[in-house]
Amino acid sequence: MQHKAIVEAAVIGIPDEFRGQAIAAFVKLAPGYEPSEELAKDIREFVRNRLGKHLYPRKIFFVEELPHTESGKIKRRELRNIYIQIYKVSNYKSS
Repeated sequence: MQHKAIVEAAVIGIPDEFRGQAIAAFVKLAPGYEPSEELAKDIREFVRNRLGKHLYPRKIFFVEELPHTESGKIKRRELRNIYIQIYKVSNYKSS
């Protein structure tokens, strides 16, 4: 969330044949920023340089809003369901 284009973000684990699980990020952009592959690449590089080569998100989904509970926590289960719907994953398992 330290990237200038990001207002809010959440990550989940997604199935990955090579790693077992990989990181997927759901990102709400700041005003003035538009979703693009170039911006996704910039965010990946930003994370790689700050957190490490293995911790960057393999997939980035730009969203208008993130789902929250009444207490303000992000509903990661709903994000997993969105991922399942997009990729038609039938054997998705979170750890």
